[in-house]
Amino acid sequence: MTRTFAIRTFGCQMNVHDSERLAGQLEDAGYALATDGEDPDLVVLNTCAVRENADNKLYGHLGHLRASKTARPGMQIAVGGCLAQKDRGEIVKRAPWVDVVFGTHNLAALPVLLERARHNAEAQVEILESLETFPSTLPARRESAYSGWVSISVGCNNTCTFCIVPSLRGKERDRRPGDVLAEVEALVAEGVLEVTLLGQNVNSYGVEFGDRHAFGKLLRSCGAVEGLERVRFTSPHPAAFTDDVIDAMAETPTVCHQLHMPLQSGSDRVLKAMRRSYRSSRFLSIVDKVREAMPDAAITTDIIVGFPGETEEDFQQTLDVVRRARFSSAFTFQYSPRPGTPAAELDDQIPKAVVQERYDRLVALQNDIAWQENRAQVGRTVELLVAAGEGRKDAETHRMSGRARDGRLVHFTPTGTAVDGEIRPGDIVETTVTYAAPHHLVADGDVRSHRRTRAGDNVAAGQRPRTQGVGLGLPSFGRPPVAVGADSEGCSR
Repeated sequence: MTRTFAIRTFGCQMNVHDSERLAGQLEDAGYALATDGEDPDLVVLNTCAVRENADNKLYGHLGHLRASKTARPGMQIAVGGCLAQKDRGEIVKRAPWVDVVFGTHNLAALPVLLERARHNAEAQVEILESLETFPSTLPARRESAYSGWVSISVGCNNTCTFCIVPSLRGKERDRRPGDVLAEVEALVAEGVLEVTLLGQNVNSYGVEFGDRHAFGKLLRSCGAVEGLERVRFTSPHPAAFTDDVIDAMAETPTVCHQLHMPLQSGSDRVLKAMRRSYRSSRFLSIVDKVREAMPDAAITTDIIVGFPGETEEDFQQTLDVVRRARFSSAFTFQYSPRPGTPAAELDDQIPKAVVQERYDRLVALQNDIAWQENRAQVGRTVELLVAAGEGRKDAETHRMSGRARDGRLVHFTPTGTAVDGEIRPGDIVETTVTYAAPHHLVADGDVRSHRRTRAGDNVAAGQRPRTQGVGLGLPSFGRPPVAVGADSEGCSR
């Protein structure tokens, strides 16, 4: 009898992509993805350690799973990701009903550890200190039929005082360009229209093999892959941003005019305390250059409020940069100390009430700017890649949702003579924006054009891409000499 599995993912896009790899391995090992409403034989929790309440979330979920485990003794529970790398055997001590704990460096070990735990009837904890197998050499069961993650590097060489990621993910390791392009081509062969290149600091890509302009070259090479319509990337580091990347964005039609670049703080004093190796003037100069090359670019960011020692003057400097940069959106965070990071040991922690008050002011300012920027989109015709699950009121409004090329979320009415049959997620439509809100746009007129795609066909058929792993090779740019990575049976069942 086939054992079923479910994976619950916490945290960033990298964790989501790691979960795709875990799902691919489990399917290779004979497991099947559990259907909605089915009690899985295996639950994998892929954890994040960035936020303060990450531990509480993990152990809360494990507490809920304990009853299921008691009722079904054959069920297994596995915990992986950054919290597993950090807490190690402590997880089994606090939740002895867990069967497997594995870290960020040994995703490939999960099927073997599960079998060993079952055979030995005891928990298995395996945490490696360095990368054993590059995650992208592993098979992946993709979550989306139309948009795919492609990792170009893992780990981080920076030492930001607030961040625990480098100690859990290790030093940066770069994939070879030919391997990245092979994976992109494999996804396109399965009908995917859009890829997002992933890395902790994507624009430092190439340091490992000695090419500081490698990322700009990679963008151009991905843009040349036939059948690929959109290329995105996240996240670049301001200190490593070079003009050739801006040129590649502006000159490669498939690279979207969207940039997510973390600011963290607008105060040079705080940036220094954070060990962020740039200053506000450097950040703003990049924004200016991007806008000069691509006036339609949408720029988004991350900002931390209440870093230890932040004064009201420091905070005002952050507000000043936000006013200058005019972000289309921002991910804003209240600083929370993470054990094991230098910032957690600083004496001048900011009182919670002060942090909350500053946070509220920042959110109000950013929402106002985002609304102004979105109102400037009213009347414009936008091309949307139709998405699934992005509009919570779809059932009430009968609208569908999609992402514009600049990353903005647009809710649209799927009507008009241009509609070719049914519009499906994965199809491409053009429509005109009629209304703006701070976090989304609305297009309530008739669709101006509708293009049915293979991705839409796959969504309608319930199929998702399944790509085999692409191994490490020699540095190269351009199309790989041999097409690799496509599953022989196409999409997974």
